[in-house]
Amino acid sequence: MDSSSINKEKLHVLAVDDSEVERAFMEKFLKNCDCQVTTAENGARAMEYLSLENEPGKSKKLKVNMIITDHSMPEMTGYELLKKVKESSTMKDIPVVIVSSDNIPTLIKKCLEEGAKEFMLKPLQQSDKQKLRSHLKEFQQLIGK
Repeated sequence: MDSSSINKEKLHVLAVDDSEVERAFMEKFLKNCDCQVTTAENGARAMEYLSLENEPGKSKKLKVNMIITDHSMPEMTGYELLKKVKESSTMKDIPVVIVSSDNIPTLIKKCLEEGAKEFMLKPLQQSDKQKLRSHLKEFQQLIGK
């Protein structure tokens, strides 16, 4: 693979939401940001994709440049997924964006203190695209792409 094809490689985002409608919206929204998108229906599935469940013999992990996750999901919240990612020595630098329809200052503060790069309110707006792009570019520079 030559360097020109590496530079044209799309940034890969893992979008996590328990709502099929919200996942489809996030996927379309992120593809409009010129990203490759993988979706997961819950935090446990996202952890499988990222190989954070530490089970021996699992397939190789998905390489992502950003995770965008709904906060309120059954079984594992977006906050719990954020904590798992930030506790991982191999994944801790990946930006995690939490999205929620709950505009609760203490919830927002808690997620940001735990390491979320951004907390965005649903529904996502056109102005949110620029924020996501800037986080993706920042991560790209961090990893030297």
